[in-house]
Amino acid sequence: MKPVHNYSETNLKAQGVQLIPITTPLGEFKVWTKRTGHNPNAKVLILHGGPGATHELYEAFDDWFPEAGIEYYYYDQLGSYFSDQPEEKSLWELNRFVDEVEQVRNALKLDSSNFFLYGQSWGGLLAMEYALKYQQHLKGLIISNMMSSVPEYTRYNREVLAKQLPLEVMEELFSIEEKKDFSNPRYMQLLMKYHYPQHVLRKPPEEWPDSVNRTFEHLNENVYVPMQGQSEFGVTRGAKLEFWDRSAELHKIHVPVLTIGAAFDTMDPEHMRRMAAQFPKGTHLHCPHGSHLALYDDPRTYFEGMIQFINGVSALK
Repeated sequence: MKPVHNYSETNLKAQGVQLIPITTPLGEFKVWTKRTGHNPNAKVLILHGGPGATHELYEAFDDWFPEAGIEYYYYDQLGSYFSDQPEEKSLWELNRFVDEVEQVRNALKLDSSNFFLYGQSWGGLLAMEYALKYQQHLKGLIISNMMSSVPEYTRYNREVLAKQLPLEVMEELFSIEEKKDFSNPRYMQLLMKYHYPQHVLRKPPEEWPDSVNRTFEHLNENVYVPMQGQSEFGVTRGAKLEFWDRSAELHKIHVPVLTIGAAFDTMDPEHMRRMAAQFPKGTHLHCPHGSHLALYDDPRTYFEGMIQFINGVSALK
């Protein structure tokens, strides 16, 4: 197992970092969290994407939340770069991740008077699962760039987004996928040229922020592949999340919910708009210039809308 990075206790406290012990069926591990700011009424726990990515992808929050006076927590889930990285594949189960989030909430002393759960992409899926089990602890829920159905997400990618590619590019990418030849460098070359700058982050790859590049560098494929698979056009057949779908249960979540979608997202923006209407207290934020990482390519719409939601819910008694 890769250990947690070697921090001294003094440095941990000075940086707002807390290493939280997590109990799992295979014993105890530690996960990394970092607090910024202080607000007794609005504390946001950030669930990163992946699975197996890192909090680094969300460093854009530092440009917006401190000025807005919102307290927020970066958090690397178990298996991610700054946390323990056990190799046992049995740990990469959705229910265990949900219980992990609940243990983190307890350790950080977050409760229904102040606790906002934010999740982007896989983090949004995890946030929905958490809310369905533990919504009594939530003040608000933010689901960013995530649909409520993986089969619908896969269908949208393969039947809509893939067909926007030049025909020869789509055929070559799908040929590589059919052969399961994902180590072929041509696969990533084509994605970086034709797909990612359109639907992941709408900037030339050479202009991507360092925080995004570090996240890709630190992605733990030992977590990502069993749960998501290796295809960039939906969840791979046989992956653990292949059939995940909570669309019929969104009405059970009664806390205020904000869904965030983007015009050029890898997730269907209309699906995310419909999701908001399924929550009893749902609101939708659309980023007209954004993609899957709208926090970087449509940041003003993204953060001003999210801050308005948090402030509005924080004012509720």
